[in-house]
Amino acid sequence: MSAKLVIKNIGLLLSGKMEEPILDGDCLIAIDGKIHEWGYEKDLDCEDADTVVDANGVTVAPGLIDSHIHPVVGDYTPRQQQLHWIDSTLHGGVTTLISAGEVHMPGRPKDIVGLKAMAIAAQRWYENFRPSGMKVHAGAPVIEHGMVEEDFKEMADAGVKLLGEVGLGTVKDGKTAKQMVDWARKYGIQSTIHTGGPSIPGSGLIDADMVLETGTDVIGHINGGHSALPDDQIMCLCESCTAGLEIVHNGNERAALLTLNTARELKQMDRIILGTDGPAGSGVQPLGIMRMVAMLSSLGNVPAEIAFCFANGNTARQRELDTGLIDKGMCADFVLMDQAQHAPGKNILESVQLGNLPGVGMTIIDGKVTSERSRNTPPATRLPQVVS
Repeated sequence: MSAKLVIKNIGLLLSGKMEEPILDGDCLIAIDGKIHEWGYEKDLDCEDADTVVDANGVTVAPGLIDSHIHPVVGDYTPRQQQLHWIDSTLHGGVTTLISAGEVHMPGRPKDIVGLKAMAIAAQRWYENFRPSGMKVHAGAPVIEHGMVEEDFKEMADAGVKLLGEVGLGTVKDGKTAKQMVDWARKYGIQSTIHTGGPSIPGSGLIDADMVLETGTDVIGHINGGHSALPDDQIMCLCESCTAGLEIVHNGNERAALLTLNTARELKQMDRIILGTDGPAGSGVQPLGIMRMVAMLSSLGNVPAEIAFCFANGNTARQRELDTGLIDKGMCADFVLMDQAQHAPGKNILESVQLGNLPGVGMTIIDGKVTSERSRNTPPATRLPQVVS
């Protein structure tokens, strides 16, 4: 028997698509965890629903995606000796996390057998266990000298789909890194490169020349993680390739705005994706993605409905995910949010563009309610509720 979710009384429906960020409709239906249709309740078949959510006039958007995290095991990070950081992130409206490498694992193996084993294990344990329902794409090995093409095929065959940040291991030259990135791409593994100054012991400066020579799919924290490259190198990266431009919370805000403005001049804002780069020395940022949306919208003069696309639809397309967009057949992963109580602005979009965080009232993953009123965001003016 199919499971049917109906979300009715939607005040604003955001699509995740920059080309059409706002959709018409006050109702959305999902069946078996996939988006089925949306529009106006009077025109849709809302009968026989297993779950009905009354949105009470709030905004429904695709769940937010953090394109750059460093998980370790389950919902624990030894980097900050903190439990339940993933659950806290869910309360910030994020429903999908993408690993840039499990680099904070104590004693992280750097031999080829060990690093492959850890990558496969990490991919498996987050595939088998979803903390608080969160989707975690993990198992992102850091490349090391001595790896050969067969290693990448073996990992891909085992389900590994990501490379950890190039540059965090012993491979520091562009020629070697490019060969390994090409092998990874051949077997369907997407790659990200560390950009900017050193972040952890063992990392080093990765400048624009190495980023361009390596040719990864995503330019990791182009605004630095933590230290950014000089302005001319950031602009060069935006202008000289087509890779994803990943802006992170743990980076340089000024460099983030430079990246945004350069991408806008190039008419390539669809390349912008967002991450936190946490857990890290800066801590854990449960509201990091939401804060980046508000910051880029307010200081970057971007309509809020477009800025939200940086945090879901753009990342979905760049990362080839089945979530992050309101489209038929996509996963029914949503964040329901409203203007924060007493926040300035006539509505949620104007409030966010003034730099304010919205209040999260509910998250839904694969058509199932995973959290209700957020314990981390400011309280929302209105709250959705499960009515049946």
